[in-house]
Amino acid sequence: MSTPEISVTEVLVVGAGQAGVAMSEHLSAQQVPHIVVERHRIAERWRSERWDSLVANGPAWHDRFPGLAFAGLAPDAFATKDQVADYFEEYARQIEAPIRCGVEVTSVTQLAGAAGFLAETSDGPIRARYIVAATGAFQNPVIPPLVPADTGITQLHSAGYRNPEQLPAGGVLVVGAGSSGVQIANELRHSGRQVTLAVGPHDRPPQRYRDRSFVWWLGVLGKWDAATPAEGAEHVTIAVSGADGGRTIDFRNLAADGITLVGRANAFEGGVMHFGTDLATNIRGGDENYLSLLDEADAYIERMGLDLPEEPEARELGPDPECVTNPILELDLAAAGINSIVWATGYRADYSWLKVAAFDAFGRPVHQRGVSPEPGVYFLGLPWQSRRGSSFIWGVWHDAKYLADQIAIQQGYRAYQPAPQLIESA
Repeated sequence: MSTPEISVTEVLVVGAGQAGVAMSEHLSAQQVPHIVVERHRIAERWRSERWDSLVANGPAWHDRFPGLAFAGLAPDAFATKDQVADYFEEYARQIEAPIRCGVEVTSVTQLAGAAGFLAETSDGPIRARYIVAATGAFQNPVIPPLVPADTGITQLHSAGYRNPEQLPAGGVLVVGAGSSGVQIANELRHSGRQVTLAVGPHDRPPQRYRDRSFVWWLGVLGKWDAATPAEGAEHVTIAVSGADGGRTIDFRNLAADGITLVGRANAFEGGVMHFGTDLATNIRGGDENYLSLLDEADAYIERMGLDLPEEPEARELGPDPECVTNPILELDLAAAGINSIVWATGYRADYSWLKVAAFDAFGRPVHQRGVSPEPGVYFLGLPWQSRRGSSFIWGVWHDAKYLADQIAIQQGYRAYQPAPQLIESA
């Protein structure tokens, strides 16, 4: 059997989602030879790992790369998941990104006695001096090991949820109060299902306030550029929705629509789900986050002398519903008619293919703005990689530019040759 021919490139970018496409643009701008490999299609997760009705949570003018607007979308409209995937495919064509689809990387190891790495792929080996792991941090859906698989309850992660018809008849427990959990719970309720929503700590910015989107407010107030999350908020999710033209999430409104709110799902025993006593605390925390942003926005408008319409009704919060003032702490799922659980509980990174010394004891990337301690290895698409906005579409574009600059700097060091010493004659 013949040995497969080795492809050689300066940079191998693994993953052709938003991170990989952005990385390719900036490497090309630096005239750095590179290959991008993607095991499926460009932006595959937007196509096959999102529910049917998903739209972006930010408006089209903001949730994009600088070099291309969304075709056929008004600036303040919200792109569907397929429009987002189409956008990245079009962007890749526009920049002529050297992407190889259908190529899975099975391992990357450091070359022995030489600079660079060898990637084993489904399309043969690739040798590269630099590796950019652009797969992000959302590879493996996380389902807490609370409910045994043999209970007869249908369980799926939000990554596997598509639409209400996918679930068996009966009520649904949705666990997770970030954007995914809230939107799925709302869709299920409007389809006629009885829905229970487990609510944890969350931020809930207004979708719009005083004629400006929340993304605009986070921008002008400097919040997208926050370098680290506030203490205690490392795992706090954000509850915001672009569905139905965009709306501000208020859990009181969800309760008024018939969704039963409960605290965090903590344990399951004998068919009974046990919930935390933290529901009211989590609702208040979300309110405080919401109102504090309104306060900062008002102060900014006054300081800058902006002529933006006042919106006093935005501060009117209704009374807490019965499910908040008298929370359910235990629920027999069968007796309540709940036959399905949708876990909107996040993801875990999977870098098992990257066999280098760039991870901590828990398998998490060690890095400074995406630059790992392993020379030649870079990460892209991580939450809080350099700022709060790093895992958003526009944020990853800026992080990619930084990494391309770092690679170009390293190339400059490699190209250095000391000037020959001149020997003076006696």
